[in-house]
Amino acid sequence: MSKPITIAVIFGGQSGEHEVSLVSAHAVMSNLDPDRYQIEALGIGKDGRWWHGPGALAMLMAAADPSRLPGSATMVAPGPVRELGRVGEPGWLLPPADVIFPVLHGPYGEDGTIQGLFELAGRPYVGCGVAASAVGMDKALMKAAFAAADLPILPWVLVRRHELAALEMVCERIEATLRFPLFVKPANLGSSVGVSKVRDRAELITGLHEAARYDRRIVVEQGIPAREIEISVLGNEHVDVSIPGEIIPAGEWYDYHAKYIAGGSQTIVPAALTEMQIAQVQTLAKRAFQAIDGAGLARVDFLLDREQGTLWLNEVNTMPGFTPISMYAKMWAASGLPYPQLLDRLVELALARSARAGYVKG
Repeated sequence: MSKPITIAVIFGGQSGEHEVSLVSAHAVMSNLDPDRYQIEALGIGKDGRWWHGPGALAMLMAAADPSRLPGSATMVAPGPVRELGRVGEPGWLLPPADVIFPVLHGPYGEDGTIQGLFELAGRPYVGCGVAASAVGMDKALMKAAFAAADLPILPWVLVRRHELAALEMVCERIEATLRFPLFVKPANLGSSVGVSKVRDRAELITGLHEAARYDRRIVVEQGIPAREIEISVLGNEHVDVSIPGEIIPAGEWYDYHAKYIAGGSQTIVPAALTEMQIAQVQTLAKRAFQAIDGAGLARVDFLLDREQGTLWLNEVNTMPGFTPISMYAKMWAASGLPYPQLLDRLVELALARSARAGYVKG
């Protein structure tokens, strides 16, 4: 029997998606084959301090905001844990591992920052590289990349936080380009944190200030009556795509509460699409993944106009949720790739990519 592959699963982080990351990591660690893998648990607190050991997940779960933990969150058994401190502090050291699996969502985890740390350390890791992660996290840069690749995106406006000092001018600029309803989003965040659907000037002002709490750059997008279509991508140079799925939110739209707290949202896999629409979604998903130079995995989200039938590319999520209700895994399972085998494939892709890059394991 070959020696188990050591996988360092990193979770938590300093973003507004900290709690989602904890639940994603629990699902990943629970489904990695113990005969094939040895798990090293690495938790990052909201203060940026790292913790290493079997009890790291339980410790961060206990300290998490219960109002932001998904209803499906499962408490995990406590265990030993030791503090590593913050990156760069005396004594901080990235524990050795054959592969790193950063189950991190949002800034400082999904935006290229921690991927740069892995690159400097010469460690193979699951998921997109520095540039793809940064572009995939930043909705404004992502839209620019999509436009350069001639991909279909809805009209949008970029607002910078300092511009809110002249709020009336900002609103007039937005209203001259877009029509209500609109979606207002922090440029660098996920899981619909800080996102608002706005229907008039007063709601627009509130939404701009809410998004500005999370980022200095704000994306304002045209709203349309849309079906939310998603598809999973897997691969490096050669890309595979799943069958598409559809989200029917419990509320008016698929916000954080509908995604993780309330329950009641429906996920339909496969989505009720024509063969032509399925082919279009799959082709555009591959092109979007390649437009940001993706690697490993991503979930690509689309908006299908209910009235016009037009398909619009919404975004690429380079580290989609791995919670029990995650669409990424569900779509692969429906495509014939069960969750444990999906994890195996992600590890294989990480090792293959690092071998081609010439990494030397540290």
